[in-house]
Amino acid sequence: MNDQTKTGMLEAMLFANAEPVETARLAESMRVEPEEAQRLLQDLQRRYDETESGLTLLHFEGDRWQMATRPYYGEVVKRILDTRRNAPLSPAALEVLAIVAYNQPVSRSFIEQVRGVDSSSTVSKLLERGLIEEAGRLDLPGKPVAFRVTDTFLRVFGLGSLADLPPLHDGDPAEQPGEGESEE
Repeated sequence: MNDQTKTGMLEAMLFANAEPVETARLAESMRVEPEEAQRLLQDLQRRYDETESGLTLLHFEGDRWQMATRPYYGEVVKRILDTRRNAPLSPAALEVLAIVAYNQPVSRSFIEQVRGVDSSSTVSKLLERGLIEEAGRLDLPGKPVAFRVTDTFLRVFGLGSLADLPPLHDGDPAEQPGEGESEE
């Protein structure tokens, strides 16, 4: 196996791993001595620097390495990530948002009961995008995590408050009891 192949292996492993990786672990995965892996990493780091690549290799304490975006390109990377974050919402995401907005605070199981399907992935994506957030725990068996919409949700949908949501029932949606509340 030549140095070019070994360097390609290092790049692939570092690219796939979001956290810093120890030289010894990289060497073990490649079945080479740690000194050889160290030399290849330093060569790769030098090559990225000399060619002003968009990538850089960071070397941390504990002899750990991580592939990262060169800070110079941070602004353009931020723009592409913001574009991805602003992708349109799927019908499933809109359903979950409606359930949370009109019934908050709600548990994941409540959302799944209303929709009739597993909604964990959709809830995770909405949490990641900042449209819903955890709102403590409900006073129900097992103390499930409660979810509510965020101020970001209100901004994205042009609402001043939840009272601005279109009516779901005859009464005001703010007066509709959520899962954790009881009617009086």
